[in-house]
Amino acid sequence: MPGNAAQMSDSIWDDNERPLAYFITFRTYGTWLHGDKRTSVERHGRNIYGSEKIGLDPVFSVKMERNMAYEPLILDAPQRAVVESAIRKVCVMRSYALVAINVRTNHAHWVVSAHEPPKYIMSVFKANATRELREAGLVPRDRRVWSRGGSTRFLWKERHLEAAIEYTINGQGVDLPKF
Repeated sequence: MPGNAAQMSDSIWDDNERPLAYFITFRTYGTWLHGDKRTSVERHGRNIYGSEKIGLDPVFSVKMERNMAYEPLILDAPQRAVVESAIRKVCVMRSYALVAINVRTNHAHWVVSAHEPPKYIMSVFKANATRELREAGLVPRDRRVWSRGGSTRFLWKERHLEAAIEYTINGQGVDLPKF
């Protein structure tokens, strides 16, 4: 058998106590409904890795749209700037290592390293961004800003971290105007 046990352990197993970083994504309110052509995942106990996604279902999509309390929220340049600033402030205040960020018109991606759970980090990001949007007068106080939930991926390997950074920075299409 080639190699010793220590070499095999290093090449096969990652003994990280925690992930290198998290890849966090969340969307603005009403911009990706269940049943539309982009597919979505089932939230109620069946969102298991590799499970089938909710496919195109125009009837379901229309029902989801009718149940919305507000129009979908599309972030303009000033709103995107406030969201980015708010997230950067959270990272500084909580000593998170912000590795990559990209705030788009209907969603945002963050690659961040921290000792706290990613769902907690995501909720803090959403709360602070919402508060700062409202304080800046860019979103009414009674308006929902974010969709429920989001995506939190654990990045255990260097190649996964690099891929998430590349996707966040360069995989989102053209740069958005800053005006």
